[in-house]
Amino acid sequence: MPAFSRSAAPVAAAAPAGVRLFFALWPGPALAATLASWAAQAQAACGGRAMRPDTLHLTLAFLGAVDAERAAALVAATARQRARPGSITLDRYGTFARQGIVWAGPAEVPPALQHTHDALWDWLEPLGWPRPAQAFKPHVTLLRRAARLDGTPAAPPPVQWQYRRYVLVQSRPREGVAHYQVLARSAG
Repeated sequence: MPAFSRSAAPVAAAAPAGVRLFFALWPGPALAATLASWAAQAQAACGGRAMRPDTLHLTLAFLGAVDAERAAALVAATARQRARPGSITLDRYGTFARQGIVWAGPAEVPPALQHTHDALWDWLEPLGWPRPAQAFKPHVTLLRRAARLDGTPAAPPPVQWQYRRYVLVQSRPREGVAHYQVLARSAG
């Protein structure tokens, strides 16, 4: 299966055994470059490891390790699912202190995004994935292992993220670094 690239985002036909999967919104190249600059600004203030531009995304549903049969069924069924198109205003930094994460996100969850998140879980829950107990907090992880979380800089000017679909992604750790591959796309 070819690796995901922003210029050509191939869709694979199946997934290998025991893969780690998640559903996400994936930014286009211009937005990824903007978010990478946000990550650099946050890194200067907080330390830590900036996420690579090709890994920046907004997770809708993390599924964890999935066996090959279930993964193949998800790949096939994802194209029949539909996201409610919408936009997100990324306008602030936030932190997850325990994990040492600095993120970018919206001040409020847009209704269309909340609907897409809820509809995705309405589909996944009967398939055996438990819906998370915590409220949906949309964010794009910019830094991991941040050393100083009390000094995040003021966010740059807000940026709009228009989306029409979500993707099913496989995470493959290699040499301690995550590499992502898009396996399927929702209808859009």
